[in-house]
Amino acid sequence: MNPLYFSYSALGAAIVCEVIATTLLQKSEQFSKLWPTAAMVVFYVISFYLLSQALKGVPLGIAYAIWAGLGIVLTALVSVVVLKQALDLPAMIGIGMIVAGVVVMNMFSSSVSHS
Repeated sequence: MNPLYFSYSALGAAIVCEVIATTLLQKSEQFSKLWPTAAMVVFYVISFYLLSQALKGVPLGIAYAIWAGLGIVLTALVSVVVLKQALDLPAMIGIGMIVAGVVVMNMFSSSVSHS
């Protein structure tokens, strides 16, 4: 398997696990519910492990920017679709700016590995 493909696959999986963990954080009701809290901890640990694996082929600053940026966007989508929370126009503009930043970084930065 191509090491760069592995790194970005691990990063994608880390993002998904982080979004699940953050959603479970809401469901844990300030750690008062055992199973959502336990599952949240497991998913955060998996997420950080996968992020550490991604760092084998992706620079830390790039990996963390993608992880955090896409995590924010996906968590916001989950909050709207699953948790039925509303986003106002400034929130949507801010999320759009995050997406634009990740796209610009990946398309134009020489810090990102594309080979």
